[in-house]
Amino acid sequence: MDFNYQSERFADLQLLRYRLNGFEKLSLRQKILIYYLAKATLFGRDITFDQYGKYNLRIRKMLEVIYTDLSVDHGTEEFKALEVYLKRIWFSNGIHHHYGCEKFEPGFSSDYLMRVLSQVDVRRLPLREGETLKQFCDELFPVIFDERVLLKRVNKADGEDLVATSACHFYEGVTQKEVEDFYARMKQEHDGDEAPSYGLNSTLIKENGIVKECVWSSEGLYANAIRHIVYWLEKALNVAENDRQKHIVSLLIKYYQSGDLDVFNKYCIEWVGEHDAAIDFINGFIEVYGDPLGLKGTWEALVEYIDEEATHRTQTISRNAQWFEDHSPVDARFRKPVVKGVSANVICAAMLGGEEYPSTAIGINLPNADWIRAQYGSKSITISNITDAYNKAAHGNGFKEEFVIDKDTLRLIEKYGDVCDDLHTDLHECLGHGSGQLLPGVDPDALKAYGNTIEEARADLFGLYYMADEKLVELGLTPDTEAYKSQYYTYMMNGLMTQLIRITPGHQIEEAHMRNRALIAHWCYENGNAIRLLKREGKTYVEITDYAALRTLIARLLAEVQRIKSEGDFEAARQLVERYAVKVDPELHAEVLERYKRLNLAPYKGFINPQLLPVHDKDGQICDIQVYYGESYAHQMLRYSSEYGTLI
Repeated sequence: MDFNYQSERFADLQLLRYRLNGFEKLSLRQKILIYYLAKATLFGRDITFDQYGKYNLRIRKMLEVIYTDLSVDHGTEEFKALEVYLKRIWFSNGIHHHYGCEKFEPGFSSDYLMRVLSQVDVRRLPLREGETLKQFCDELFPVIFDERVLLKRVNKADGEDLVATSACHFYEGVTQKEVEDFYARMKQEHDGDEAPSYGLNSTLIKENGIVKECVWSSEGLYANAIRHIVYWLEKALNVAENDRQKHIVSLLIKYYQSGDLDVFNKYCIEWVGEHDAAIDFINGFIEVYGDPLGLKGTWEALVEYIDEEATHRTQTISRNAQWFEDHSPVDARFRKPVVKGVSANVICAAMLGGEEYPSTAIGINLPNADWIRAQYGSKSITISNITDAYNKAAHGNGFKEEFVIDKDTLRLIEKYGDVCDDLHTDLHECLGHGSGQLLPGVDPDALKAYGNTIEEARADLFGLYYMADEKLVELGLTPDTEAYKSQYYTYMMNGLMTQLIRITPGHQIEEAHMRNRALIAHWCYENGNAIRLLKREGKTYVEITDYAALRTLIARLLAEVQRIKSEGDFEAARQLVERYAVKVDPELHAEVLERYKRLNLAPYKGFINPQLLPVHDKDGQICDIQVYYGESYAHQMLRYSSEYGTLI
């Protein structure tokens, strides 16, 4: 029986499944290690929900009670709307869209919600001690139904107080200026360049007029969730693949127990230097895209094992990292004289968690601290079974036929597209993020709210520039000198047009990766003659008239973006992003949405995790781990809320 990649679809979302290719070939010890790390991956789910919004956990629990209560009529239109709303909350880890960050419209009335709440057993609702149902509703109903309350999870509008106007739960009662001043003082007190990532693992609050941090640890905020994570990490210690991996897990446990960011740095240094184990993982407060100021790390986790065959590609790239750095078109002052510790693997994901679930990245490069990258290197991964699932689901869906300008370009994309997509991801993660250097004394956070967009643009530009280099043909990474054109075309089409399917009419672009793509595509369009927008029979198409000239434009922009990063030029970053990366042409937007609507496709995709089931022998010892792919989306989400609900 063929594996069914596609599962349920609702709203603007399509759920997919991913296979654990080659899992059966792993040793029993490796399978058990993956199982323990997977449990640690799932126990952080509630942390992400809370970080995404103060009220998310209570709203999720309330709706799950209604959804599973047999006294509530499940056949009404309003119940069906509530079901979709709940499924969207599960997908987005809260009440705001996972990508656009705008608050969901519920699709059912407050009167309906009050009516069904009166039918359920009030003891099942997440009421605080002494709280009445009326008080409960008075607090939550405006959050759900009032469009003026907590409108955006992450607001990046220029000129506004980004902390006060963002619904994410990293700050309580403080302004943007108070946050920036608080961490500026911390940095001033630290001598040298090896500073911790201040603010990464804490909520900043104001209490009695005093601004202070509440650290996330097993003795601080999120303690119950973190203690469960630590429990399973301690189990993983006993089946670690080697002594260094055991030391890495021990450091992570120590960091979780103490909340000490110096310990986290030690963990990152050890983690980036471990290359012998087949099993690896990410677990912690990592990426800062969920914070409008780019300081706070959202909790995420991933368990992985190496895809041996596909890793040949990334290892070829990493072995030649110094060549790529030396031949970069950026100013020599901004290049690394010696590239250290760059490693890259293609991996299979075995479990997704936190910010990486249900929607996940296809490539990751860590650690984020610039000084650790400079001194110790970085690790890059491309997730082969996730990209494979995306490709299988997209095959024959009509998208390319609708938006690509002509049959010759379409044939080019069909021939080279998958290879070039994977390769650009590898170049972005393995070399792009790891390339370049800050000038001495430059604050890594100098670009503030624009830092994430500039960093993603820098990595994408690095990858795009080298996609067209004959060195890739020499290394056997591209089949010929024509292949790169596939990536150039699809990238520019996406940045100029097709990514607009993810934007609500009337909104601007806010998500960092989308801003990055828009910045690159619009800058190249406006600063040269290599790209045109053509109208044919009322439809707009992208035409690339000169691919070599386009590469020259990419080189120019890469040089400027690297300068901005290396010098910490905030004003130049602001002008570049605000001019090219934010605004949406409403007429083109309406056209793209209408054309996409006719295809009847979901613009966003995410994943249902496989279920890892331990098999025990007659003595109660684990003798195998079986993989089950048949769990439904709703069943998985309700099970996770029950089994891994640690904070409510």
